[in-house]
Amino acid sequence: MLNWILFDGREVLWALLGVFLCAQVGTLATTVYLHRGLAHRSVELHPMARWLMRLTIWLTTGIAPREWAAVHRKHHRFADTEGDPHSPYVHGFWQIQLLNLHYYRREAADAAMVKRYSRDIGYDAWDRLFDKTTLGPILFVLTWIAVFGPLLGTAAGFGSFGLYIFLNASINGAAHWIGYQNFSNTARNLWLLALLTAGEGLHNNHHEYPGSSRFSQKWWEIDLGWWTISLLRALKLARVAPSAGLA
Repeated sequence: MLNWILFDGREVLWALLGVFLCAQVGTLATTVYLHRGLAHRSVELHPMARWLMRLTIWLTTGIAPREWAAVHRKHHRFADTEGDPHSPYVHGFWQIQLLNLHYYRREAADAAMVKRYSRDIGYDAWDRLFDKTTLGPILFVLTWIAVFGPLLGTAAGFGSFGLYIFLNASINGAAHWIGYQNFSNTARNLWLLALLTAGEGLHNNHHEYPGSSRFSQKWWEIDLGWWTISLLRALKLARVAPSAGLA
């Protein structure tokens, strides 16, 4: 109610829409570039498409790509057993659902682990900029402030980060705990979560075929990440390259 008093109602609605869209864009770049492209090598992106997604991830998430790929590869190596960085079966459902960022950052801080699981991932001048992971989010929040002012802009910027973190925590938490299964593994599929995470909620399918760039297996399973890859392929900006079993 206070927001509607302090701000024009339409301004608040535009900010909320922006929060949702920015979290979605960050999630889309995460699944296409970080997950399917970098961690599993199941899709090869054109340098321009890859750079744009790296920029998007830097601004909207502050994630260091090599660290994310390394943590994810270790997750597949020890899926839901001792050694899995963020398994709800090992650490507890609510621990991962609510504190996934803590577990991720703790694992990513292990330089030896990152080196071991990211040996094939190069490091260039852009990485030296993008690995300054606080600079991107700061610029992101400052952009929000420039558009909506100090109070609403700051709230919206951090709201976008919060929504992104919650959605991705749900992949590691809820999508390993509840939902339906097409295959016999420890992950689950959640249709609504898949809709909100560009296909990432089809986690049971992904764990069965981690080298596949398409997560959907049924006609009614929506995988916006795969649709995006298909569009990029039509534009000659991506090539499907089956995984060499890196995860």
